[in-house]
Amino acid sequence: MIMSDKCCDTNKSVENDQACCNTNMKDLTSNTNCCSNDHANKIEEKKEVKQTCCNVTKEEYRQSKVDINRTVFSTDKESLDKFEYLIHGMDCPSCALTIEKGLNRLKAVREVKVNYNTAKLHVLVHRNSAFEIENQVKQLGFTIEALTKNKNLQTYNIEGMDCGSCAKSIENHLNTISSVKSVSVNFSTGKMKLDHENSVDEIISEVAKIGFKATLQTKGNTSQTPKKNNEFGSIIVSGVLIALGFIGSYTDISPMMSTFLYAFAMVLSGYKPVKSAFYSIRSRSLDMNVLMSVAAIGAALIGEWLEGATVVWLFALGTTLQNKSIEHTRNSIRNLMDLAPAEAWVRVGETLTKKPVEDISIDEIIIVKPGDKIPLDGEIIVGESSVNQAPITGESIPVDKNIGDSVYAGSINENGSIEIKVTKLVEDTTIAKIIHLVEEAQEQKAPTQAFVDKFASIYTPVVFILALLVMIIPPLLTLGSWGEWFYKGLELLVVACPCALVISTPVAIVSAIGNAARNGVLIKGGTFLETAGSINAIAFDKTGTLTEGKPAVTEIKPYNMTDNELLSIALTLEEHSSHPIAKTIVNYVKEKGISSKKGDLYKSIVGKGVQATVEGNVYYAGNLKLFEDMNIALDHVKKDVESIQNLGRTVVIIGTKHDIKGLISVSDTIRKTTVHALNSLKQIGVKQVVMLTGDNDGTARLISKEANINRYFSELLPEDKVSVIKQLQNEGLKVAMVGDGINDAPALATADLGIAMGGAGTDTAMETADIVLMADNLEKLPHTMKLSRKALTIIKQNIWFSLIIKFIALALIFPGWLTLWLAVLSDTGAAIIVILNALRLLKVKQ
Repeated sequence: MIMSDKCCDTNKSVENDQACCNTNMKDLTSNTNCCSNDHANKIEEKKEVKQTCCNVTKEEYRQSKVDINRTVFSTDKESLDKFEYLIHGMDCPSCALTIEKGLNRLKAVREVKVNYNTAKLHVLVHRNSAFEIENQVKQLGFTIEALTKNKNLQTYNIEGMDCGSCAKSIENHLNTISSVKSVSVNFSTGKMKLDHENSVDEIISEVAKIGFKATLQTKGNTSQTPKKNNEFGSIIVSGVLIALGFIGSYTDISPMMSTFLYAFAMVLSGYKPVKSAFYSIRSRSLDMNVLMSVAAIGAALIGEWLEGATVVWLFALGTTLQNKSIEHTRNSIRNLMDLAPAEAWVRVGETLTKKPVEDISIDEIIIVKPGDKIPLDGEIIVGESSVNQAPITGESIPVDKNIGDSVYAGSINENGSIEIKVTKLVEDTTIAKIIHLVEEAQEQKAPTQAFVDKFASIYTPVVFILALLVMIIPPLLTLGSWGEWFYKGLELLVVACPCALVISTPVAIVSAIGNAARNGVLIKGGTFLETAGSINAIAFDKTGTLTEGKPAVTEIKPYNMTDNELLSIALTLEEHSSHPIAKTIVNYVKEKGISSKKGDLYKSIVGKGVQATVEGNVYYAGNLKLFEDMNIALDHVKKDVESIQNLGRTVVIIGTKHDIKGLISVSDTIRKTTVHALNSLKQIGVKQVVMLTGDNDGTARLISKEANINRYFSELLPEDKVSVIKQLQNEGLKVAMVGDGINDAPALATADLGIAMGGAGTDTAMETADIVLMADNLEKLPHTMKLSRKALTIIKQNIWFSLIIKFIALALIFPGWLTLWLAVLSDTGAAIIVILNALRLLKVKQ
């Protein structure tokens, strides 16, 4: 039946309309509308979701009942946000369906669509619910990358964090504030991403309460300024006070004075950790500050003032040294940020004005003098120069740039003043994208790091509870004095801090990714760094990857004339053709300084070649078929043509209707860097180097022989390349695919690791691949694989070292061989050693 107008009264709320329609839904038949069309249209304007109470069939209602009951209807369009994400890790369309179903379970989600082909997620959600989306996708086992920026999301630099537990404490504390919608703190990069409604000053104040310093990151302030303080000053004073108290205990100074010196030293060094511990407890977080504070205060309560003061002093010294060491890893990104100048000379009419790069718009003209850094991406419109692009591509040799060539912010103008038309705003430059991608990569947890964090989250509370039991149960069972077992419990509290273990992986990952970025390689996360370290087979696309990707003249074979005469005739014939091979021959001849002859009556012969009258004679340039149709004797020529074609080259025949004047062979040439790069890969442990190409078997065989490739697969379509990748994986190999990031997208996605080359200025390559070689050659690939393997080794070393130190400390507690200060030394000392070991990755060179 048709429902009454009263049901769809547009003056009533949409909620009432929905309730009215739901009440009468049982009366619906399969093709009946619940409201009149006019009223339905008005209601549609008021709703924010696809499901409506109007124009819905009985069957549709059953299918969407859960969604209708779940949806919170709103008339406020401003309460909804649209977001777009890139999803990594989908293997088939069913993965897209899994994500859609998983997100549809969230109450905040109004609409969700996942496109497997583009790997993009489009979602409509309630305001301030973006973090729910990201967390849900991660829980489903996929990696998510935001393409739409959250307008409320702000980034802060955090100073003073000693290890990952500090980051967790900040998160827990801010999560207790109602105006904070979501918070994510990354210890490795020293960044905090916060979605909040209160003021920036309030956030800074809240962070300060728990002992840290927060500064808002703005467009002009993207780097974190190193903290300049007097931490070492207070540590030195505390150390002197402890030494005086210790000496006093062996002299005539009263014990009270020694105790006073110890207590003063504890206050001086322990104020910050105790304050942080207070807020950590309020936030229900059990971090290192809590453990150390309890241990120090407990030592004082049982009269072990020297032990307590030493614990606090060693803890303060260790964390300060950790901060100084970790700063080196963060410098790897800060140095990138400092590459591009903050100001540029802008031409306005006939005058030059210096302006901040943030104020420069697209199409403005900037002037860059010799020796200066280029401030923004652009195109040269006046002048020529050599540009050092090492900061972007890692190439050590400057590249010659002429009018029309692109240049990148952060690169150095070696010689010659140039005028550049700006093509990208400061936040969109290649160097800005590199910095953004590297920071995002460093914030992502690798599988090993995720495992370690989970282990630490279980280990710490278990040992903490064990410490409490040790303090209480043995004395109750009369197995010793309360003071003895209380001391052992305090030792257990200190050993419960897994700082060295937690820090073992992220510092290594940050160091490795920073090193790679400085050398023109983008590794887009710890996951991909770990994967690269285990790769034992690499498949390469041929054209444009192993080879130059453009034809070049490789051989000239004249008959009864000189090379120059043959080339002059070829130039005359081909300079009016638009065919790629013709252009190759024309460019080659012109580079040799050979001029063309006088020609006319040019004519293109479709599928065969060209003809022209040259100095009164008709000449032809084309394939063998062209001359066979003219019934010319070709026996001696065919043998030469076949031998050249067997080498995978294309032959252009030059001649008349009577005889052949010569042959010019053209082919795609192998890159100069290819052979050395592939040999280096084999030396560092890559077992299989494979080439994939759509070219014929002859060409593939020639290139594979020149490049010293293990296996090649020829005459492949894009889908065939995917099959080859799967075949290699089925053979038990861990496969990486190297291509241009666009044409080879299916194969790149199928491989265990996708590597794109030539990413400088190519947004698609930087977005789609797992690793991007910014330079358009393979020189950086062996360094990347070597760096990844080294990173895996150091991560394993750090983890085992951290665990062994912990187990030794635990074993020494019960025999009474471990003291509180030794327990602290084992923890902070191990953390410093782990960091220093990870810093070696910054020094890995090609």
